Amino acid sequence: MNPQKRREIFERFRAANPHPKTELVYRTPFELLVSVVLSAQATDKSVNLATEKLFPVANTPGKILEMGEEKLTGYIKTIGLFRTKAKNVIGLSKIILEAYGGEVPRTREQLESLPGVGRKTANVVLNTAFGQPTMAVDTHIFRVANRTGLGPGKDPLEVEQKLLKFTPPEFLMHAHHWLILHGRYTCVARTPKCPECMIKDLCGFKNKTKVPPPSGG
Repeated sequence: MNPQKRREIFERFRAANPHPKTELVYRTPFELLVSVVLSAQATDKSVNLATEKLFPVANTPGKILEMGEEKLTGYIKTIGLFRTKAKNVIGLSKIILEAYGGEVPRTREQLESLPGVGRKTANVVLNTAFGQPTMAVDTHIFRVANRTGLGPGKDPLEVEQKLLKFTPPEFLMHAHHWLILHGRYTCVARTPKCPECMIKDLCGFKNKTKVPPPSGG
């Protein structure tokens, strides 16, 4: 994809949604970190339903540890893999309290050392909580980057590196959110909504869906 076309794509995203935000509901970096850990293989909606009950009771590493794993499990049992996630949230709370004075660390290496935190989760926290221009490649962004030609790659790391390299710097801060929202609501997995896509004339996807013909006589 040539630089002019890439720039036009991001200009359209920016015009339609100048200040994109995560759909996870949070108020502090720690709440965001917990929410992102809980969101693995789960929807943001299901996480928000759980955390709207959890966070008023426990939203700091200390309060999470006081609550304990068994009680925490009760709050998040509607989310997939809840037992593993409860163990991870307890574990990361303990490390944040003991090693970082209760504050969420601000480097990828430190974040990735926490239980349940991989590269994608670390990138979300760095971008959304701390304003760093990172690219958290989930299934949506991986699909959009490959379909459109914005950053084709065989695995998430390659896609991340290409998007960071080729996205114009002025768009990098919000690119992650634009791409994830585009993949979640327009460039969906099974039947992408190409007829209503704002970048369909710029997209490199060869198997674009067509507007179905009108039914009836």
